[in-house]
Formats: sequence, structure tokens, C-alpha cells
Amino acid sequence: MSDAQPGRSLRLVMVVLAFSCGATVANLYYPQPLLGEISSAFSVSQGSAALVVTLTQLGYAAGIVLLMPLGDLLENRKLATRTLVFTAVALAVAGLSPDFGLFLGASVLIGLTSVVAQILIPFAAHLAPEEQRGRFVGTVMTGLLLGILLARTVSSFVASAWGWRTIYLVSAMLMIVVAFAIRQLLPRRDPEHRVRYPHLMRSVVTLAREEPALRRRAVCQALMFGAFSAFWTAVAFELARVHGLSQSGIGVFALVGAAGAAAAPVAGRLGDRGYGQLGSGLALALGAIAMVVADLGAHSLVVLAIAGVLLDLAVQGHQVLSQQEIYGLRADARARINTVFMATIFVGGAIASAVTGLLYDAAGWAGSSLFGAVLPVVGLGIWAYSRIRARRRPVAVPTPS
Repeated sequence: MSDAQPGRSLRLVMVVLAFSCGATVANLYYPQPLLGEISSAFSVSQGSAALVVTLTQLGYAAGIVLLMPLGDLLENRKLATRTLVFTAVALAVAGLSPDFGLFLGASVLIGLTSVVAQILIPFAAHLAPEEQRGRFVGTVMTGLLLGILLARTVSSFVASAWGWRTIYLVSAMLMIVVAFAIRQLLPRRDPEHRVRYPHLMRSVVTLAREEPALRRRAVCQALMFGAFSAFWTAVAFELARVHGLSQSGIGVFALVGAAGAAAAPVAGRLGDRGYGQLGSGLALALGAIAMVVADLGAHSLVVLAIAGVLLDLAVQGHQVLSQQEIYGLRADARARINTVFMATIFVGGAIASAVTGLLYDAAGWAGSSLFGAVLPVVGLGIWAYSRIRARRRPVAVPTPS
């Protein structure tokens, strides 16, 4: 960790990065189990309430495109802390919003500024020793994934005890704490690039055009995240309407997703040992199986929980394997590489959330879960095609001198 300040241990940096990523990215997922209460509070339909998830994810995708490339241009610690101040303001506005339109606008800004989580992951890759990058990124991703997977439970319990608006106000205060921790405990990182912002943005498009592995990984993970969004957007409605769960009950159910965080360090080690491609194919297949199980077992809470665990394991494992590969493409462009990767993912997730809301209104759980099952199947087809092409690619034979 050559750019760490003296006395900063690698372990401390990992802990701060993991906690900061988890706390920040959780902002995107707090609304998912609260859609029923949001629908009632603003007197809108369930499909309209699902727009909260869609617009938050679109805001996040916009932040990835507009803000994340700055990680290759500006000092990373300062960029993260200043952005988190705006996140805190947006969360406070959402928690106090008197009407649905203002709430949706604040949701976009929450997504836009919560991109700090994705600024910190390439930062972690820079700090990691080369031979341990997969394990290091996997460990930091564990914190991020726990933030994703526990956010639904935390927001459900907080809403049950103090009302759904409280989670936004609590998270606003937490963002200030995270900003202070990053400022005090993380090392500086000044990128070597000295270009202007327009040139930096053009280079993002160039990277997407020149790196086929990046395009493939981004599209496949977008399809996986689409299945993830389809499941967790619709299941809150299903648990309340069909299974009669309270807000606290939905929060307990959401705990099953925490098992998905176990996939991150395992996937990181598999990638370091050269099994990234095989593991990716298995993860895509598991994602499709999980959604089929969710459809067939909708009458059983136990089966739905098993499906949720399998889906989260598949999605998170595939993401870590993808990041382990793409961060090795160009060491000087990891923030911009992550921009292409994560923007594609969250656009896919936002589209999937919007489609899921419409399908659930029109066709119930069966329509939304089967839609979610199709997405990883498409990804598996892309993976299989890439493997076939790789095997057919001619191997260069050196000519005798």
C-alpha cells in the first residue's frame, strides 16, 4: 500500500472502506420494503411508489457517469467527503418532504450522490497489493454488500418503530459521520491525470469501445442486477398482500439476503486462483434457478427465503468476479472502468424495477418473477458465446528465428 500514510494499517483502511461503502450504498435500498407505506402516505398506486426505487437507481447511474470518473482526476478522499455532505442534505429533504413530487426529486439526488460507494471501490483496488487485489476488493465488497442486504431490514424495523421517514433522517446524520471517518482515517490519493473534465468523459466512451471484456461483464451484471431488483421490488408487496406480514415481518424476511455477502470473499479468492470465468457461468445459472424457485414456491415463505439467498449469492459473487477482471484491464483508469461497469448495471436495475412495478400491477408475482428469471438466462447466453469465441480464437505461434 505505497500511497498510505505512515502508521495507517491495511486492516484499518479495509474496515473504513468497507463500512463507508456499506453505509452509503444502503441509501439506495432503504425504500424497497417501505413502498407500501410510501404508497399510503402519498396516496399513490403501488406502481407509482415503485418509481422511488427506479428514480433512485437512475440517479445513481447518473452519478456514476458524471461523478465517478472524477476519481481518476481529483484527490479521492476530498471528493468522497464533499459529495457525502450533499447526500446528507438530500436525505434530510426526502425525510421531510410534504409531497410525492419533492420526495421523488430528493430520491434522484440521493442516488446521484451515493455514488461515493463506487468511488471508494477503485480506491481500494489502488491501495491493495497486486497479488491480493481480488481478496482486498472482495473484503471491501463484503461491507458494501452487507449495506445493500441489511438496508431493507434496518429500514423496515426503523419504520415499524418510528415511521418510514425516520430512516432518511437517521441516514443523513450517518453520512456526516462517514464523511468525518473518511477524512480522518483514509490516506490521500492524488491521481496522476491532469486532463480537463470533458477529455476525461470522452475517455470513458473510448474505454467502453476498446475493452470488450468490460462491455461483456457490464451487460451480464446488469442482467443479474435486473433480476435482483425484480425480486426485491416485488417481494415487499407479495409478503404484505399474500402472506400478511407486517413491516417488521418484512424486515425479518429481508435478513435472508445477508447471506449473499458470504459470496464476496469466496468469489475474490476464486478469481485470484484463475476460476473467474467458470465461477461467472455458475453464478448466472444460479441466478436463473433462484428466480424460477421464487416463482414456483411463492406460496411458501421458506421457499421464497431460499430463493432470495440463492439469488443474492449469485448476484454478489458474479459482481466480485467481474470487478476482479475489469480492474486488471487498465490500472490508470479504474474509476472510469468502474463508471462504465456500474452505470450499465444501475440503468439495467432501474429499467427492471420500472418493468417489475408494471408487471406486478398487471400479472402479479408470476409476471414479475418470470421476468426476473429471463434476465440471467440472457446473461448466461452471452457468457457461453464469449467462451465459445475464446476457444475458437487462434493462438499465435512464434515464428522460428
